[in-house]
Amino acid sequence: MIHGGGVVAYPTEGVFGLGCDPLQGAAVERILKLKGRSVDKGLILIAADFAQLQSYLLPLTAQIRARLEGTWPGPVTWLLPARADVPRWLRGRHDTLAVRVTAHPLAACLCQRVGSAIVSTSANRAGRPPARTTLQVRRSLGAGIDYILPGAIGRRAGPSEIRDGRTGQRIR
Repeated sequence: MIHGGGVVAYPTEGVFGLGCDPLQGAAVERILKLKGRSVDKGLILIAADFAQLQSYLLPLTAQIRARLEGTWPGPVTWLLPARADVPRWLRGRHDTLAVRVTAHPLAACLCQRVGSAIVSTSANRAGRPPARTTLQVRRSLGAGIDYILPGAIGRRAGPSEIRDGRTGQRIR
């Protein structure tokens, strides 16, 4: 489904996410339109392990790697220096890419089954609270989604924390 350009909702550590193949611009555009989100903001990629993210990133310093190792797998998203060929629809207007190695077993399994990182943005329309159940996903976004992976979200009260990989500073 994801390889064919599909948009999938799935549970993460704190909310339901919307995902697709990050290299399929039409699928990413569907998500942005569904959410009412600007391409300038950029999107998060989640992965089952760091190897699934490496092709999107510039080589990391030892200091940045140490920061990641202290939080992954887990609900911390890091803004890391992106390769120049990473599509704008992923980076937005930034030179970094938001990435996370997820600790949620279903989200990690999804990435493993797909064989790559996937887009991960909260399942909601811009300015609305993120969905925390499959019913909330169906009610707010149902017709625009190809599949909802059933399951429970993790114990977090909301979306992942976001930190700047260069400074360690908390952004969200």
